[in-house]
Amino acid sequence: MKYPIGIQNFEKIRTDGFAYVDKTAFVYKLASEGCYYFLSRPRRFGKSLLISTMDAYFSGRKDLFDGLALGKLEQEWHKYPIMHLDLNTEMYNTVEALNNKLNLALSEWEEQYGSNPNERSLGTRFEGCHPCR
Repeated sequence: MKYPIGIQNFEKIRTDGFAYVDKTAFVYKLASEGCYYFLSRPRRFGKSLLISTMDAYFSGRKDLFDGLALGKLEQEWHKYPIMHLDLNTEMYNTVEALNNKLNLALSEWEEQYGSNPNERSLGTRFEGCHPCR
């Protein structure tokens, strides 16, 4: 079996035959018991793979969880909208750089989920730009 050295994509690991240590029961527990979480782990400690796994779960990708704990735990598979904000794409050494990144992400989500023209600041746009409103 191949080891997924440097691979942080759950779908790739599952579909390309890489070894995977099943931690999906924790994903199920996070999703079914909690509310808000702040993920804080050291560098190179699996945050990106965890987010990728959660993305697959909330996208309703039941096929990727065959043979894993979550595949047995989840009885009702649903597809949920996902708003993923990756801040690892550049350095944010100015307020303008961060504002540009947030503006781009919000514009994409607003295009996908709709927007309110009265929401003008980043804060009000984040408040209003969620798929469940």
